[in-house]
Amino acid sequence: MTRLWNDPADFADEMIEGFVAANARSVRRVPGGVVRSTVVPEGQVVVVVGGGSGHYPAFGGLVGQGLAHGAAMGNLFASPSTQQVYAVAKAADRGAGVFFSYGNYAGDVLNFDAAQERLRAEGIPAQTVTVTDDIFSAASAEKHKRRGIAGDLTVFRAAAAAAEAGYDLDEVTRVAALANERTRSFGVAFTGCTLPGAPAPLFTVPEGRMAIGLGIHGEPGVDETGIPTADELAALLVDRLLAEVPDGVAVAGARVVPILNGLGSLKYEEMFVVYRRIAELLTEAGAVIVDPHVGEYCTSFDMAGTSLTLFWLDEELERLWDTPVDAPAYRRGSVVAAAQAVAVEITAAEDLIVPGDEESQSIAQHVRAALEVIVRTIDDNVDELGRIDSIAGDGDHGIGMQRGSHAALAAGTAAVEAGAGAQTALQRAADAWADRAGGTSGALWGVILNAVASHLGDLGSPDAAALAAGVADGVRGVQTYGKAEVGDKTMVDALVPFTTTLTAALDDGSRLVDAWTSAAAAATRAAQASADLLPRMGRARTHGEHAIGTPDPGAFSFALITTALGDLLADASTSSATQGAGSATPDNR
Repeated sequence: MTRLWNDPADFADEMIEGFVAANARSVRRVPGGVVRSTVVPEGQVVVVVGGGSGHYPAFGGLVGQGLAHGAAMGNLFASPSTQQVYAVAKAADRGAGVFFSYGNYAGDVLNFDAAQERLRAEGIPAQTVTVTDDIFSAASAEKHKRRGIAGDLTVFRAAAAAAEAGYDLDEVTRVAALANERTRSFGVAFTGCTLPGAPAPLFTVPEGRMAIGLGIHGEPGVDETGIPTADELAALLVDRLLAEVPDGVAVAGARVVPILNGLGSLKYEEMFVVYRRIAELLTEAGAVIVDPHVGEYCTSFDMAGTSLTLFWLDEELERLWDTPVDAPAYRRGSVVAAAQAVAVEITAAEDLIVPGDEESQSIAQHVRAALEVIVRTIDDNVDELGRIDSIAGDGDHGIGMQRGSHAALAAGTAAVEAGAGAQTALQRAADAWADRAGGTSGALWGVILNAVASHLGDLGSPDAAALAAGVADGVRGVQTYGKAEVGDKTMVDALVPFTTTLTAALDDGSRLVDAWTSAAAAATRAAQASADLLPRMGRARTHGEHAIGTPDPGAFSFALITTALGDLLADASTSSATQGAGSATPDNR
């Protein structure tokens, strides 16, 4: 278990600060993560990697000469936000384009893709290769759905070496895609990991048992078996990986880089015992071992486990693999030290708030009250949301929702106190939620709240139809952004019944409070029914039947929030009836 922290909510930020302080010769802090502190030539493609914190040395530890130019570093086990990814890419850019690479997880894809589109809109070329090395997370026929684990290293290193060699953006992308296609990984675990401040591990493995096919975000394994001997484990890892060799590779005579990765608590001595047999088995199969790696390259806090990655080289990949590297946590060969760059402080442009009119400022007060209700609801249920997510996800949903909602309340309150109208107040809250929470839920709540805000306006008082239209736009935005449909076991399973019921009830002449209450009840029923679904999207997808019986965390939290907001509307309606028109709320006008 993790033992040392101050406030768990500050852990990731304080960890990054300490990492930078200890490695100033290689990295410097920028909004959203780190970039190289050394000079990067103008006209060089920059490689920006990233993901959630908790996987050191991934991702910041891999920033340095010969490797990544920057790393977007999200909160614990949560993808960096769109703004974080964009800010790191802008700080790293040297005029030849930005290449992104990261593990294939829903939140990372959402946020990195959004940042990529933002860069392209500004005329900065950007391309991406997601890492999909984990053979246990999807069938070979659906390799594009696989998640990225320790194979991140091979793709990052190949892309960065190509950039250092002067390849253009298209060629860097080609090399990275080739490296990804020639990388396969498979992992096991003996215990789960515990996030700072959490009372228990994200998952447990029965005494004397081993989880097979685990993820690096605390996702439990897909299968389970008795703990083997070191040699038996080596055979399991090698046999599974040799059963799926990349197209065009014949094992006999093939040159391969084996990477035995520790996940946080497994001792090096144990891994050396396992690697001894791995080397024997690969040699017996006729493979030629090149530059073997045994150590920690992509961890999962204190998880006791290991994964084996096989990187099958060709002539070009081997030449690039020999590129010298000097990063805080990864060094290979001899690097001619680059000069330290002159850090240019990045300051945010002053963003003044144009006050709303009196009516809209009154509605903005209700926006703040709604945000307060959301914060209380999440705080009261954070442990349960984490528990559900540890079964049907990766255990961080409660923490992420807590970070996002608190940030939204702070930003919304500051806007209201500055005289903002309803639209501006909610937009500020939405952006803060997405940026602070990161991950899939952060991105999607940012989409929802921004859509609702766009229908509130900063002048006058919106009617109930405008609110319903905003919700409907938010639902469409989530489906467009996240690509999920009803039945995929995601937040969408609760979103669609909510907006459908809300709009239909208002069209039938119901009061907003009654329509909202009915819609919240529909969302609650749908969230509960999601327990019977087999997940088809997101991190829960790899859990398969293990997720049946547990509702989707995103749908569940959405139902909790809409129910609590319905209670707030009921209280406001009662107050308006007793006090007159002095307290404006969206109504049926």
